[in-house]
Amino acid sequence: MKSDPTAIELLDLLRQSREYTQYFAELGVETIALSNDRVAPKVAREQSRTLPAPSAGRAFDAARHDIEIGSSYITNEGPFNSYIQSATSSFPFWRVGCASFQVHGTDGDVWRDIGDCTRCGLCEGRTQVVNTFGNHKARLMFVGEAPGADEDAQGKPFVGRAGQLLTKIIEAIGLKREDVLIGNVNRCRPPGNRQPTLEEAAICRPFLFREIAAVQPDVIVVMGNTALRNLLEVREGITRVRGKFQDFRGIKVMPTFHPAYLLRDPSKKRETWEDLKKVRDYLDRLSSGQD
Repeated sequence: MKSDPTAIELLDLLRQSREYTQYFAELGVETIALSNDRVAPKVAREQSRTLPAPSAGRAFDAARHDIEIGSSYITNEGPFNSYIQSATSSFPFWRVGCASFQVHGTDGDVWRDIGDCTRCGLCEGRTQVVNTFGNHKARLMFVGEAPGADEDAQGKPFVGRAGQLLTKIIEAIGLKREDVLIGNVNRCRPPGNRQPTLEEAAICRPFLFREIAAVQPDVIVVMGNTALRNLLEVREGITRVRGKFQDFRGIKVMPTFHPAYLLRDPSKKRETWEDLKKVRDYLDRLSSGQD
């Protein structure tokens, strides 16, 4: 029996729709409004910065879980509506349409949507959810891996020994802890402080992406391999890419070592200092209008 070319084409379109759906979900987009107005794309660009298309073949299946981000509507009409319903059933927070989109709320909305999260197994062993903390109008944001024991107990990120070292690093570049925003890819402590699994990270990171979209910092410092790979999706390790500015949807990203790693290997502090000086200098150039 020969394959139906129309069916093959439709399945490919549905696959692409799933990829675009998850891509925008990770950006914090709540709705894609129906519009026949050719001016709509221009309006969208004025309301939010231009977003790059997702890379071909990017794997989204790990993030198919019911991340409760927004509404659950499908407004398309016509003979393919049932197919679209099926294709988007894994992402029940979309109003499917065309042309314009709207970023969902503020970083405060993210906390409300997370709530007392039970989306993955990490909820079973944690004491509390550890949300991103700090200045929600910050120009500089730090992103780590996941909370440790101290963070789990206090409900704030980076408050243990690694956090104390991070505070010193922040002060060394002329800022205070209250000037910046600090968070993690995962908000619940993994058992034994192990690295979050790919699935656990995929479930949690869309909330981080929404916070970034709401805050729009000038620079994000990703600390360690887990933060690096979840934010930038690169294969190289932190040792190879540290010290070189990367890009996350128009925002400068500086990869560097995690403070916990610096506690184990103090010889890496010099390299971390060089990385943070680049961040400081970049922020200074922005303030003076040179960039």
